[in-house]
Amino acid sequence: NYQKLRPMFSARAKLLKPSTYEPTAVEGSLAQCLFELQESTPNLKEELESLHFLAAREIELDNQPNKKAIVMFVPYIELARYRRIQKRLVPDLEKKVGKQLVIIAQRRILKKRGPNNKVKQQKRPFSRTKTAVHAAILEDLVFPTNIEGKRTRYRMDGSTVLKVHLDRKDQQTQESRVATYETVYRKLTGVR
Repeated sequence: NYQKLRPMFSARAKLLKPSTYEPTAVEGSLAQCLFELQESTPNLKEELESLHFLAAREIELDNQPNKKAIVMFVPYIELARYRRIQKRLVPDLEKKVGKQLVIIAQRRILKKRGPNNKVKQQKRPFSRTKTAVHAAILEDLVFPTNIEGKRTRYRMDGSTVLKVHLDRKDQQTQESRVATYETVYRKLTGVR
């Protein structure tokens, strides 16, 4: 019943949701932009034909009240294919949408097995722990840039601050996006 089964004749097919799902305005416009890029850009056409996204969210940036960023959630299986074309795709999408865009894979956090659990379950994989998912979200956020180091600073009042050091060679290109990364990471994970 998913759109993946239908041929790619419309922008709606870019959104991997049941046909009964009514897309939000952000999801609809992003699907339309992806479809237009697929049809109009010959060097991206082949790669974009097999790519989809699961959801899109618009997040208002904290320090700039009138600026917004779009977070596009993609299937984890398609993340490697998105990364191959991300340097060409993101600037084109940002021009069409008029906002900063971030691509993140959809991941799941599994809760810890409790002591009262009588049912035999498999061991929780590390990739589904909260720590691993938050680290992976951070990697996805800053993708073209590598993370050089992370520091967790504990304040006297008990709060924590995560400091992330990005690769210096990408400083010119990523400097304008740091506020976006900070806001999106905090809204998705709840971590400062």
